[in-house]
Amino acid sequence: MSFFEKIFSISSEAEFNETALEMFDFQMQNNPLYAHFVNEVASTPLSHRSLSEVETTSHLTPRTPHHYSEIPCLPIEFFKSHKILINGKNTDQYFASSGTTGANTSKHFVADFKIYEKSFTKGFEHFFGNPENYVILALLPNYLEQKNSSLIYMMNELIKQTKCSESGFFLNNLDELNATIQKPKTCPERSRRVKNQKSKILFGVSYALLDFAEKFPQKLENTLVFETGGMKGRRKELSKTELHKRLCEAFGIENIYSEYGMTELFSQAYSKGESKFSCPPWMRVFTRPLNDPLGVEKHGVAGGINVIDLANYNSCPFIATQDLGKLFSENEFEILGRIENSDVRGCSLLIEA
Repeated sequence: MSFFEKIFSISSEAEFNETALEMFDFQMQNNPLYAHFVNEVASTPLSHRSLSEVETTSHLTPRTPHHYSEIPCLPIEFFKSHKILINGKNTDQYFASSGTTGANTSKHFVADFKIYEKSFTKGFEHFFGNPENYVILALLPNYLEQKNSSLIYMMNELIKQTKCSESGFFLNNLDELNATIQKPKTCPERSRRVKNQKSKILFGVSYALLDFAEKFPQKLENTLVFETGGMKGRRKELSKTELHKRLCEAFGIENIYSEYGMTELFSQAYSKGESKFSCPPWMRVFTRPLNDPLGVEKHGVAGGINVIDLANYNSCPFIATQDLGKLFSENEFEILGRIENSDVRGCSLLIEA
């Protein structure tokens, strides 16, 4: 069975662990950068090494992990300095992270877009069901203005899967967005209005959702509101609690949903309004102590977020992010903000006041 088939058929913690360990062996044999990191850098405190010290080397003997939390995770900064692909994969196609002008952004090279499409589609279906059940309204102006956005690629494909002409992107046209929201929750392409009523998803970057909420406060019926991406320097930063409070009050709803994803990952975790994120079956999160980059933090204790995304098998599935969070179970975690002195980057990283 290929990795493509295997990872998207995972249905238990045991199956994930088995596949993750198999993926580790595969990466050690086929990803020279990761192999060198494990054998050289992972045995020395990262404070004693620089990224430039890691050069491509192959045929190294790894330490053998027995659980996925023991697998060393590659610091996410490497996506800014290296082209990360396994042997035999070469492509100039990539997703790029958002960043300030002149910033050194991450690039995630994509050997096969079908893997990404499979991951975000099955992830959406896992948490929310068939995209055809929704009208998706994407308020993502800053992402639309940049090239090679993985979020725009995902939303564009999900919008297509709704098979509804009302679904679409909105740049700064808040009046048009409001007019679309006011329409009956039925896709014009469907003939039976009652049977084919569709819920709406308003998916937006945080500052744009606040702009819309202030201009068009209203009671949103049968609508899920998703926030992502932070303020992007457009508005004063708010804690996630304050942001959600303002949006809930403006839209007359109880919960704001969130997405946890990034350029360096092919999969997304989702929160349904209680600040705790859950992963799809082929993705796991665990935390590391801030003073021990190769350690494993206890549940409920704040630490650096490590992500295993098995859909990343053509690049690197084992990523040490710059995010701060807590793990509550094998599949439930909370994001607290950014690790001090890390670069500013989006996707649900609002530091609590």
